[in-house]
Amino acid sequence: MDYLNESITKVIAETNVFKIEKIESIGKNDFPKLIEISLHLAKEFGKDAILTKDTIRKYFNTEKSLPFVARYQGEIIGFIIGIPLESLENQQWVFRDEFYGKGTTLYTYAFVIMEKYKSNGYAKMLKRVYLSWAKNRRNFQFISGHIKSGVVNNKDSSIKIIYQEENWKGTGKKFDYYRRSLETNPELYLVNNPPIETTF
Repeated sequence: MDYLNESITKVIAETNVFKIEKIESIGKNDFPKLIEISLHLAKEFGKDAILTKDTIRKYFNTEKSLPFVARYQGEIIGFIIGIPLESLENQQWVFRDEFYGKGTTLYTYAFVIMEKYKSNGYAKMLKRVYLSWAKNRRNFQFISGHIKSGVVNNKDSSIKIIYQEENWKGTGKKFDYYRRSLETNPELYLVNNPPIETTF
């Protein structure tokens, strides 16, 4: 498949300098910046988190995925990608989730934003758009993902730890696989609830 140079996007939210765009079709011109940003995921999530041209095509250009980019003055400063749990059938851990195969869960594949923009509220805005689309436009009932153990708010009844991975992707770090209901939590957009962004 031949890709356009420029991405085809839909602007979901914007200010005079900041935009959140839903990717309809990723363009080749955005590949280098997405790959560069994803390099910062490797330290925490392992080398498999680094995007390649193939994974960009897979996760940004499929009808089932839910990818958003954040741009500051036209430059990509972060992204979040959600994919249906069923799209991960090649991962052994996915079968531990009792909702696998039901089409109700969106897995947060990556959520990353540049550190210098985090205090501006851009990460929170990106997360809000993602969760809102997952619930209201795609009718998902849950989001899930992997997060460092001990980070999830244990007092939030909408979040359930499904299992712990002792050595996630060879990083030597313990990770929790969580599932979060999009139906019951009125505090959907709290910063300390997953998905939690990685910053660099």
